Amino acid sequence: MPRVIERQKEERQILITQMNILFVTNSAILTFLTILRLISIFSIFSALEILLFSINFLLLICALLPRKFFVSPNLEKKEENEGNKEKLKFPEYYLMFIPQEYNLQMLADFRETYNNNQKQVDDISLALKYATGVTAGIAIFALLHQVTVYFIPEL
Repeated sequence: MPRVIERQKEERQILITQMNILFVTNSAILTFLTILRLISIFSIFSALEILLFSINFLLLICALLPRKFFVSPNLEKKEENEGNKEKLKFPEYYLMFIPQEYNLQMLADFRETYNNNQKQVDDISLALKYATGVTAGIAIFALLHQVTVYFIPEL
């Protein structure tokens, strides 16, 4: 079980690394366009590039936003005791189980933790997938912009 959670943490770290790569790539493309003064002269290409940069940085910021990752068992969790319906806090709740019930409860808690955290990882992954597509679009438009200015300077 701990290996699955560790793998999930590794996956999250890989996504953060990919996010950093996309930030650097976008900054490099923006620097390229700024140095060549392509983005400062209004054209359809510069308007599209600015729009795509805005969308891309929003996607990357959405992926970067802090998320609350779940830990289970929740130490503040309160459950009802079946026998007398009194509220029990964490230690008392888990101490009332026989070993087999305790193991089943730990598996259920582990599953809850994994599923909730996987939703967070999937959200980051989806935002990065869209950001990668937008970055490719920006690179294509930047290249077309450069080629157009080189071969058709009137534009």
